[in-house]
Amino acid sequence: MECCEIERSIIKKYRKTIWSPFVKAINKYQLIEPNDKIMVCLSGGKDSFLMAKCFQELKKHGKINFELKFVVMNPGYKKENMALILNNAKNLKIPVEIFETNIFAVSEKLNKENPCYMCARMRRGHLYNKAQELGCNKIALGHHFDDVIETTLLSMFYSAEVKTMLPKLPSDNFKGLELIRPMYLIKEKNIIAWKESNDLQFLNCACSFTEKNKEHNENTSKRLEMKRIINYLRTLNKDIDDNLFKSMSNINLNCILGCSKNGKKHSFLDDYKK
Repeated sequence: MECCEIERSIIKKYRKTIWSPFVKAINKYQLIEPNDKIMVCLSGGKDSFLMAKCFQELKKHGKINFELKFVVMNPGYKKENMALILNNAKNLKIPVEIFETNIFAVSEKLNKENPCYMCARMRRGHLYNKAQELGCNKIALGHHFDDVIETTLLSMFYSAEVKTMLPKLPSDNFKGLELIRPMYLIKEKNIIAWKESNDLQFLNCACSFTEKNKEHNENTSKRLEMKRIINYLRTLNKDIDDNLFKSMSNINLNCILGCSKNGKKHSFLDDYKK
């Protein structure tokens, strides 16, 4: 498939399911401002590559002046995985800059049984450092709608806390840097449809730990567990995912036992009147 046809499919064929939700998220959550310099992070997967193409289309057709830097962090991919990323970037005409790290090796050395948490923390730190080096004020990640509702359930089921993944977040440790998620309103099934209709092949998680422990991960991954639960709930209620998503912006503070903000806890008893 020619790159121009792939680009056209975003604007035409998938206008309702991909392009419009992308633009809506940017406008609704005020993700881009004039003269922003945005570092777009490509992991090699379908989500981040689609995000990069949407940004390119927005730059061509949008009214806001902003700058883009497309970055691929190599945490220790196998040569064939890195080659796939570079080939996709070339075919999709995304001018990527690659920077090397040893995150896979270090995180697995620190925690052989479950290096994923350490890997995620190290990735974030490296990305913030790279953004500062490039003079960017925003970092764009490819988290989508399904990531948001899965995170919501994960927090409730395993952290006993009601919270979700936000569409943007200022950095506590890197002054002036903000993380944004412009794919926030795009459902994963539509990303998969775009990928398959354009006959594109992308990486899944390609870390050495996942490849060596694929069966173990499939049986123990809490995020996969949430996907399965949500897929089952969809068979009972076709609107379940939308309801989960909307519930996070429709919290009735009169009917909760307590909440916390900025580290301070509040109980319903604080304002309770007989």
